Amino acid sequence: MENENSFLLMVTGQIESAEFPEIDDIYCKHCFVYGSDWMVTEGIEEGISQISKKSEDETGQFTFNFPLDISFKSTNPFGWPQLVVSMYGIDFFGNDIVRGYGSVHVPISAGR
Repeated sequence: MENENSFLLMVTGQIESAEFPEIDDIYCKHCFVYGSDWMVTEGIEEGISQISKKSEDETGQFTFNFPLDISFKSTNPFGWPQLVVSMYGIDFFGNDIVRGYGSVHVPISAGR
């Protein structure tokens, strides 16, 4: 029997691009963190993108077009899901180095 007091949250979008002026190659890792009342009903909680090279135009952007698609179910808004993004580059010795990171609560309405 399904709980009638639950609600669903669907997240669909993408990590489009990034700007790191002094770096040539980066890749992106993402994960969702959420409270104990939340459950993933469909989709992938974490992922890793391809290595992207800086564009040769004046913007110098890294393009990922990295899809995000996940659905949650909860009975309580406490612990609202957050998206955590980490950007990694490779140093001279081939080691992964964090180049940037951030997190944001999943928005309650569509936007950019």
